[in-house]
Amino acid sequence: MIRDAPRRGAPITFGADPRITRLGHVLRQTKIDELPQLINVLRGEMSFVGPRPEVRPYVELFRKDYEQILQVAPGITDLASVQYQNESEILGRFSDPEAAYVKHILPEKIKLAKEYVKRSSFLYDIALVFRTLRQLIYG
Repeated sequence: MIRDAPRRGAPITFGADPRITRLGHVLRQTKIDELPQLINVLRGEMSFVGPRPEVRPYVELFRKDYEQILQVAPGITDLASVQYQNESEILGRFSDPEAAYVKHILPEKIKLAKEYVKRSSFLYDIALVFRTLRQLIYG
């Protein structure tokens, strides 16, 4: 991302967002940009599997839903990561990507996060890790 990216646009990125550098685009496409989160896992701040963290403004919009979701540690991957691997591309098709995110994608991500909270177990986490790896390898 370019310097001051948060001040130059929405909290989400989409399509050909001009705030993403060429190198950033490659890192995002290959998901290498997620690797630093391993440090958060080692510190105990995150888990490998769990609902993906969301930016505060969106959490506040759906505060009641997030009361349940925030009871579990956030993760590097979850159901929404698999389902919305190409989220940026999807949002790039809308004239107002942020509105589309709030109205269409975020409610679905919340539903998937709540499903994870209900079904959370070691075996379910292992299955999600394999689904994520399969998605990364085969697209």
